[in-house]
Amino acid sequence: MTNTNVTVSDALKNGGFDIKLSAIIMGFANFANKQLIKGSLFLLSQIVFLIAFFTQIIPAVHGLITLGTQTQGMVTKEIDGIKLQVAVDGDNSMLMLIFGLAALIFCLVFAYIYWCNLKSAATLYQLKNEGSHIPSFKEDVLTLTNGRFHMTLMAVPLIGVLLFTILPLVYMICLAFTNYDHNHLPPKSLFDWVGLANFGNIFSGRMAGTFFPVLSWTLIWAVFATVTNFFFGIILALLINTKGLQLKKMWRTIFVITIAVPQFISLLIMRNLLNDEGPVNALLQKIGIISHSLPFLSDPIWAKFSIIFVNMWIGIPFTMLIATGIIMNLPSEQIEAAEIDGASKFQVFKSITFPQILLIMTPNLIQQFIGNINNFNVIFLLTGGGPTNSHYYQAGSTDLLVTWLYKLTVTAADYNLASVIGILIFVVSAVFSLLAYTRTASYKEGTAK
Repeated sequence: MTNTNVTVSDALKNGGFDIKLSAIIMGFANFANKQLIKGSLFLLSQIVFLIAFFTQIIPAVHGLITLGTQTQGMVTKEIDGIKLQVAVDGDNSMLMLIFGLAALIFCLVFAYIYWCNLKSAATLYQLKNEGSHIPSFKEDVLTLTNGRFHMTLMAVPLIGVLLFTILPLVYMICLAFTNYDHNHLPPKSLFDWVGLANFGNIFSGRMAGTFFPVLSWTLIWAVFATVTNFFFGIILALLINTKGLQLKKMWRTIFVITIAVPQFISLLIMRNLLNDEGPVNALLQKIGIISHSLPFLSDPIWAKFSIIFVNMWIGIPFTMLIATGIIMNLPSEQIEAAEIDGASKFQVFKSITFPQILLIMTPNLIQQFIGNINNFNVIFLLTGGGPTNSHYYQAGSTDLLVTWLYKLTVTAADYNLASVIGILIFVVSAVFSLLAYTRTASYKEGTAK
C-alpha cells in the first residue's frame, strides 16, 4: 500500500473508463463506485450550470461586454398605418454590469465544483488501486463534522464574503474603467467601457489640478495628525505618571472625558465654537485681543491648522492611555539601574522609555496613519471640506481624498472618478502599510522567532 497521493492528471491518464468519463459527465466515477448520492449532486450541479449557461450566463456576459445597446426613450412605430411615438425602457448598464460579474463568479464557483468532481474521481482511482475501503455518502458527511469541520464552518461565511464583499468590490473597480458619470446615468442613459481614460484624466487631465493638491494635503494631514497625537500623547502620559504627582487618577479621568463624548458631538461643538461669529471670536473681541473675527474655518490656511489642533484634542487621550499602560509596565530595574549610573530623566526617556513605547506602538502608529488618510469624520463634520476653492472640481481647500470621493458620488454623481480615487486610496494605504510594517522592529522580532 502506498501513501502517495494520485494527481488528477495521473488519474485521467491511467484510470479506467469511469474515471476518464468523469471529465465529461460529472459524478460518473461516483456512480460507477456506488456513491450514488455524491454522484447525483455532481451531476445535478452540471445540469443546473448548463441550463443557466445557455439561458442566463451567455446573455449576462454579453451584457457585461456591451453594457447595453438600447437607450431609454421614444421610438416611432407604425400601428395600423398610423405612426406613433412609443416609449422604450432600454437597457440598464448598471444592472448588466452587476449581473455580468455575478455570472462570472457563478462560473468560478462551478469550476471549483468541477475540480472537486475530478479530485473525487482521482481519490476513487487511488482507493481502488490500494484496495482500500470506498467511503459512503454518510461517511463523507461525517468527515465534514469531524476532521474537516473547519471547512463546514467556513462555507457560509465564504459565500457571504463572495456575495457581499468580493462582488461589490469588483463592481466598484470595474466602474473606474467606464464613463459612468452625471452624463451617463442609467436607466435613462447607457455608460460604456473607456479603458484607462479615467486614470489619465486624474493624473494628467482636467482632474489633475484637483487630485494632486488634495493628495498632498491628505498626506500632510495624515503625517501631522499622527505625529502630533503620538508625541503629545506620550508627553501627557509621562507628566501624569511623574513620581510625586498628586491625584493621578483624577487627571487621567479629566483627559479621558473627551473619549467618553461621541466624536461627532465634539466636532460639531468645535465647529460652532470656531465659527466666524462663534463664542471664541466673540470672547477674543470682547477682551480686546482682536479687532475682527479670526477665520478659523473660513480661510484655507487657518482651517487646516484648526483641523489639526481639534484632532489633537480628540486623539491625544487615546495615545495617552496606551502610553500610560506601557509606561506602567516597563521593567523598573532598567530605569533604576540607569538612574544609579547617573542618567538624567531625558536620557532615561531617550534610551529606555521611548524605545519601548515605540516598539509596542509602531503597528498602532501605522494603523493611525492609514486611519487618518481615511478620516472622514473630522473633515466632514468640522469644515465640510471647505472653504470652497474655485480651482478644484467638487472639492474644497480642506477636503481629503476620501471626502472628495464622497462629494464625487453624492453631489456630482461621477461614479467613475470616485472609483478611481477609491482604488488610489487603497494603493497608497496598502503600499505604505506593507513597506512600513515590514521595516518595524516588532515585525523583525516576530519573524526572527
